[in-house]
Amino acid sequence: MVRFASVADRDAVENEMLYAERKLPHSIYAALTGMRDTHPQRPAISFQLFSAPDAPARTLSWTDLHERVTETANLFSQLGVGRKDVVAYLLPNCLEAPIALIAGATVGIMNPINPLLEPEQIAGILRETGAKVLVTLKSFPKSDIAQKAAAAVALAPNVQTVLEVDLRQYLTGIKRLLVPLMRPKTPTRHHAKVMDFEAAASAQRHNRLIFDEVTEDRVAAYFHTGGTTGTPKVAQHKQSGMIYNGWLGGVLLFNEKDVLLCPLPMFHVFAAYPVLMSCIMSGAHMVMPTPAGYRGEGVFDNFWKLIERWQATFLITVPTAIAALMQRPVNADVSSLKTAISGSAPLPVELYNRFKSATGVEIAEGYGLTEATCLVSCNPVDGFKKIGSVGVPLPYSHVRILKRHPGGFDECAIDEIGEICVGNPGVFEGSTYTEADKNHDLFAEDRFLRTGDLGRIDPDGYLWITGRAKDLIIRGGHNIDPAEIEDALLSHPAVAFVGAIGQPDSFAGELPAAYVELVAGATVTVDELTAHARDHIHERAAVPKHIEILTELPKTAVGKIFKPDLRKMAIKRVYDTALADAGIAAEVAEVVDDKKRGLVARLGRKGEVDQQAVTDCLGRFTRPWEWV
Repeated sequence: MVRFASVADRDAVENEMLYAERKLPHSIYAALTGMRDTHPQRPAISFQLFSAPDAPARTLSWTDLHERVTETANLFSQLGVGRKDVVAYLLPNCLEAPIALIAGATVGIMNPINPLLEPEQIAGILRETGAKVLVTLKSFPKSDIAQKAAAAVALAPNVQTVLEVDLRQYLTGIKRLLVPLMRPKTPTRHHAKVMDFEAAASAQRHNRLIFDEVTEDRVAAYFHTGGTTGTPKVAQHKQSGMIYNGWLGGVLLFNEKDVLLCPLPMFHVFAAYPVLMSCIMSGAHMVMPTPAGYRGEGVFDNFWKLIERWQATFLITVPTAIAALMQRPVNADVSSLKTAISGSAPLPVELYNRFKSATGVEIAEGYGLTEATCLVSCNPVDGFKKIGSVGVPLPYSHVRILKRHPGGFDECAIDEIGEICVGNPGVFEGSTYTEADKNHDLFAEDRFLRTGDLGRIDPDGYLWITGRAKDLIIRGGHNIDPAEIEDALLSHPAVAFVGAIGQPDSFAGELPAAYVELVAGATVTVDELTAHARDHIHERAAVPKHIEILTELPKTAVGKIFKPDLRKMAIKRVYDTALADAGIAAEVAEVVDDKKRGLVARLGRKGEVDQQAVTDCLGRFTRPWEWV
């Protein structure tokens, strides 16, 4: 492991040799084998079904994990999965999730699917990827995953086999005995053969693969993005991109003595690559508390004690989780923590400061995206962190800030805002998505992935994200397409125009909001529009939390709804409400577009104001503010 404290340290790693000259494992399985040989009995992965700090937990050593992956890959092979075939999994966090992930990528192409999606969306992904095998849950109390899986498979004729994971194996005593009496029924019938995952896998050889592993680089994973409108886009990941993410973790961040507490879902790239792959390449120990991670019952209340129990050295987190943790006292010894690593959404400065004050630990904010097999940049773990930035581009990640013109692209100057474009070993040039049409116009100069994010690079080489060209609403790290909301409300006969945006929220970062212009002469109430939205939007997270009827929506000269004005209105409304609720004699005088910071709320005083109270109040939001 090398020191990562500055841009100079990053450059020193790059200057050692070209990335292609580095001697890296040819596959995830080869990397896992190497870790098994190096640290056979060290802990690899742990999982506990319940959140209590003394709850039973199960741990796999690197030898155990290697054996489980080997037998599972052999099972997939026996079921007819080859290098171009797909194994999907629809699972909460459990030991079987990373096992299925690694095994699926070893024998063919693995495809994690978000269990929070609706059955129709799950089925759409299964059809888009042509999945042959689906690994999912056996019906279990307080979970609807088995029911969703059955309904989805009924709509996906390509799925031939369903392998069921039974969480009952993690229970003890009376709870284990009661599960068969409490299992919800799974009424949907489908065509696929259903098998018990544990029984089928354990019947296979666990000491060697029964098929010839492909040694050349290839696509080994499909990850869907977003997921709120129809069938989500499916990104392709090559083994080399997965290994690149793991290599970064192994070189810059972790070693075999580190423990990563990871309550993030294994269907997300953040958990799959910067966490799991980094552990495989470094020997670090990954701990998953409860199937639902941060959303698990009692997880936040027990969180500090879980850090103490596992002696966690790294906390893998997101801003919404940090906000929830800061509402609870640090009631355990967390001195083992070195750093918290945050991603998926902007981190408010006030949250950073509160976390550091409460724990003594700094947060290193980073940036990645599904389309780039995740990692792009990170604040130096061992060095200076610029709060609000997403750090410096990581070794061999070439980040450019570009502006498009009819003849091509121009490079932006230092601190000039443009589109963030990325070239690194995780970018699959020209073939990011499975559907060829979705790759059209996705690359600058046929090489640099156009992320759709707007940003700038400062004089010290730190990357700042200032907005999103692609206009997504990011609620707690989850992408919501505003078109889903707009199409739903436009289906109401009284609605003429709709503009959906993300309004600031102190917990989720953003919440969906919609501004509506009515048909001339029509009347409708906000409550009626809200009910209509609930009935016509498929995902609960996308239902707008605020709907406002305007006489006329702001529009451009060509009649397109001008969303920056809507965002300014939302910032003023949300910030004014927060200030009023806190009893602070101030209000937003205007919201201005700053070329470096994006939209900035400018405050005016209505009386005597406690400066710290304003900082505490508005510091919970991601958008900046200043006094007039």
